[in-house]
Amino acid sequence: MDKRFLSLFSLILLCVTSMSNAREIALTFDDAPTPDSVLMTGVERTQKIIAALKKANVPDALIFVKAGHIDSQNADRLTQYADAGFHLANHSFSHQSAGQIGVNAYAEDAYKAHLALKSFKNVLNFHRFPYLHYGKDLADINQLQALLTELGYKDGYVTVDNFDWYISSLITKAAEEKKTIDYEKARDFYVNSLYDSIEFYDAIAKKTLKRSPRHVLLLHENDAAALFIGDLVNHLRSKGWKIISPQQAYKDTIAKKFPQVALHKQGRVAAIASSKGIPDTELRHPSENEQYLDQAFAKAGVIVNQ
Repeated sequence: MDKRFLSLFSLILLCVTSMSNAREIALTFDDAPTPDSVLMTGVERTQKIIAALKKANVPDALIFVKAGHIDSQNADRLTQYADAGFHLANHSFSHQSAGQIGVNAYAEDAYKAHLALKSFKNVLNFHRFPYLHYGKDLADINQLQALLTELGYKDGYVTVDNFDWYISSLITKAAEEKKTIDYEKARDFYVNSLYDSIEFYDAIAKKTLKRSPRHVLLLHENDAAALFIGDLVNHLRSKGWKIISPQQAYKDTIAKKFPQVALHKQGRVAAIASSKGIPDTELRHPSENEQYLDQAFAKAGVIVNQ
């Protein structure tokens, strides 16, 4: 065989292999604008997250808005995200479970949020269900998908689920109780916990898709993100991950076909794996459990002299 052909074939094979193992991930934040906490005001939190993302040269982030929290001050916080070049999206109005309130009530709630976001710039037509509850069963799930599509929305799915919200609550609770917090250990706990979840869901993707898709990371606009999101980004890059925009991530082929399963609570990768017969019990990282995190948090020594 011609040596030039062999070299060309090797180059093509290298490119294909590289593409199949691309480590790319986008950042998305739920529940903005989150109220004040003992650690920081909502205004401070928003400013800290924006500053950290800009410092880390994150190309874009998608902020899923809990529209029922919008008032004059919080509207300004959302405008700050948009002015910084980031984007907003629909996370419902009252943040209720679609599985509990039913199709019609949820559709009305999502439309109410749609109207509330009309006056803002940099709004993208993505919708994300609170708690990742897509509906009580597959029939309801498909009906809501159809209604949201009629309204012009695409599914703002995640591929990496985690309990970042609970980790943040542990830190905030410690501050409320006036305990001494070792913020370096808190940072490491946050970063390592989320990184483990990312690798876990990427492994599931490689097993089921035979490739690493463009991932979408679930985060929340919380105190832990304000404190440590820059550290997480730096850690990801040190491990070979590239931070991409959510718009890029949602162009992955996994966005084109909605998995016909009831399991969506762990994200799109887990739903695809479930549709291929992988047991649902294998599709949830151990850290997606409050008791597990309580024990791990204590063991990590985040609280000094606990």
